[in-house]
Amino acid sequence: MNKTTVRLAIPVFAFAAFATPPFSQSVDWKIDSQHSSAQFQVRHMMVSTVRGNFSKLSGTVQFDPSNLSKTVIEATIDASTVNTGEAGRDKDLRGPDFFDVTKFPNLSFKSKRAESAGSGKIKLTGDLTMHGVTKEVVFDVDSPTAPINDGFGSVRMGATATAKVNRKDFGLNWNHMLDNGGAIVGDEVTITIDVELVSKAPAAGH
Repeated sequence: MNKTTVRLAIPVFAFAAFATPPFSQSVDWKIDSQHSSAQFQVRHMMVSTVRGNFSKLSGTVQFDPSNLSKTVIEATIDASTVNTGEAGRDKDLRGPDFFDVTKFPNLSFKSKRAESAGSGKIKLTGDLTMHGVTKEVVFDVDSPTAPINDGFGSVRMGATATAKVNRKDFGLNWNHMLDNGGAIVGDEVTITIDVELVSKAPAAGH
């Protein structure tokens, strides 16, 4: 058995501020679910790291390239899509000892503020809701990409964000102690969000 926690939720895009965006005002972006994912990793028995992901991530981003503080991000993750590559473990993660997806089908993230953390870096603070519990989480965002025209009438950009959370803060308490005093599942979970955003290309002359 093994544990995780994420959330994530998600997203992390107030980054175009460093990327010369093709827009001169606030623009609405959507998360491209087919090219975005939320990954997590947690220690197992204090000797190895188990990694997994949630494959269904959706949401919106409102971004004003002239004012980072106006960034608004809302994202949702389908908890039932958790996948660690081991069917039995994934069944446990969906069950009542962990994410309990029947009662809590989604994880969500809603931003509260975004601020520069140096060249090409952003601190993104918001509320992460998981397993029915909401806690403030800070994501470190780096390596934002410059927006590009995709050749199909849209503009795309992307970023990667990371955060660390304690799963017990969200009521994910299951564990089993080992003879050496350790535990089967670590408490600290590292979350990594890879996001691709899409928006309509601006009209000529804008």
